[in-house]
Amino acid sequence: MTAPVAVVTGSDSGIGRATAARLARLGMDVGVTWNTDRAGAEATAAEVEKAGGRAAVEHVDLTRLPEAADAVDRLAERLGGIDVLVNNAGTGTATPFTDIGLDTFRQVLDVDLTGPFLCGQHAARRMIAQGRGGRIVNVTSVHEHQPKVGAAPYCAAKGGLGLLTQVMALELAEHGILVNSVAPGEIATPMTGQEDTDVTDESRPGVPLGRPGDAREVAEVIAFLAGGTGSYVTGASWTVDGGMTRMGPMADSHLRDGSWRRV
Repeated sequence: MTAPVAVVTGSDSGIGRATAARLARLGMDVGVTWNTDRAGAEATAAEVEKAGGRAAVEHVDLTRLPEAADAVDRLAERLGGIDVLVNNAGTGTATPFTDIGLDTFRQVLDVDLTGPFLCGQHAARRMIAQGRGGRIVNVTSVHEHQPKVGAAPYCAAKGGLGLLTQVMALELAEHGILVNSVAPGEIATPMTGQEDTDVTDESRPGVPLGRPGDAREVAEVIAFLAGGTGSYVTGASWTVDGGMTRMGPMADSHLRDGSWRRV
């Protein structure tokens, strides 16, 4: 019996790398993708192989659509199918709403929303043809649910991906394909400038658990949804944020100045 195959986009570092390694430990072969860090992708592939899985690496630039999504098919061909897709690749901005250019807005939406839509289509069509169901996990953000100053296109894309996840779940359920989103808070990754940070040494007074998250903590939730144990879960958003999004009224009563208004 062949191993299940997962494709994890943006798996050259951070949450993507941690997820690829975790799925390999579940017994999956893993397709790894990268945009600017090929060496990082090769390091992820080495982790997959160390865990006992086969790995294949493809370059994916989600600003080059629709052709970039063809990488899902190439990886499926190389590894012998596709059972899991984790749409993890993403980008963002820190720009005031009135200063954001249209090109930047479109670029963020392409990477964070249109790219996952197209990759999801490619994966779902193959899963349907294979006839054995599947799992799709869209990595969104707490900003799927809550806004952030300076992140208009990012929030728009992640909110859109959250609702797209729900539509996908409804339409694909009859084929045995489960679709969920995972919404991380502040996670120690290169994207947040905290690569290799020991999260237990960091203080975040505004987060109930008092620290940022580790990429491996997000990967554990993705692995639950992608593996056999999450078999009755679809159309849900799983927030992994140390309780941060529960802090609305507390933040309102405890903020001491208006610095939150600026990027």
